[in-house]
Amino acid sequence: MSIVFGPIPSRRLGRSLGVNNIPPKVCSYSCTYCQVGITDSMSIRRNEYYQPDIIFEAVSEKVNQLTKAGEKIDYITFVPDGEPTLDINLGKSIFLVKSLGIKTAVITNASILWMREVRDELQLADWVSVKVDSVHQNIWHKINRPHGKLDLEKVLDGIEKFSSEYNGTLVTETMLVRHVNDNLASLDKTAMFIQKIKPSKSYILVPTRPPAEKDVEIPSENSLNIAYHTFNSYLNNPEFLISGEGVDFTYLGEVESELLSIVSVHPMAEEAVNEFLGKADSDWSVIEKLIKENKLKTVDYSGRKYFIRSFSKDHEQVNL
Repeated sequence: MSIVFGPIPSRRLGRSLGVNNIPPKVCSYSCTYCQVGITDSMSIRRNEYYQPDIIFEAVSEKVNQLTKAGEKIDYITFVPDGEPTLDINLGKSIFLVKSLGIKTAVITNASILWMREVRDELQLADWVSVKVDSVHQNIWHKINRPHGKLDLEKVLDGIEKFSSEYNGTLVTETMLVRHVNDNLASLDKTAMFIQKIKPSKSYILVPTRPPAEKDVEIPSENSLNIAYHTFNSYLNNPEFLISGEGVDFTYLGEVESELLSIVSVHPMAEEAVNEFLGKADSDWSVIEKLIKENKLKTVDYSGRKYFIRSFSKDHEQVNL
């Protein structure tokens, strides 16, 4: 598995170089809409996965390659196959990476921000996104499928504490799933909670890439309209993220490994793969080869074809 991938075109961060500091797929949630797939290692216990100096070396090498190629990097983003804060060395890794002079970001589901050490480590990042899909207990369980030992009130309290302590740019993201959390009651309470933490931006998302569970659908236009106006009544900064990131993925010379490192955490639409292959002066024989080797697979979602990494993992789900 590649520790570093991209940079990829990010709707929030521009050109984002991803850091994959958690192996697939260790997470405290098993969200129904997750683009990486169903969580097979549920955990709320922080562990060591990769040494910070190994992460720094990988990021530094990639940054040097991209700089020589004239490629722009806006953020180095910790956005792995699982929940980044489960990495007990996250703070040390952020500290080392910051020495490269590029802004750092962390995209977290915010489930363990009740831990003081996690909040302290995230203080080092320039930009942090926290997930708030619903503040209703039953809806939270239905959409986020949390680890059995997590308590919603404790999770929300951790988010509030972090927002009061954090000096960087804080944003929220709320993923809306049709007939799950797109009703007015859920939207209203979620927006009320987000108002309390005063993010610089509150993003409203819909599943634009293949989800973990097939019955996940994008809300109707009417529901999205209600969602925006509900958020706007409490917040002065809501913003929709309801389209794909684009096709501008970077290629540096190793078509197979670079493609697999991207799709392991970021499914690519067919047109994005076409664009990538064009930059690599390659053709679809590469894709056919990776599919035949069971390293890549295709998924149809919302009228589009996506390519995602095929992980050959047979172990059963474990609660840690």
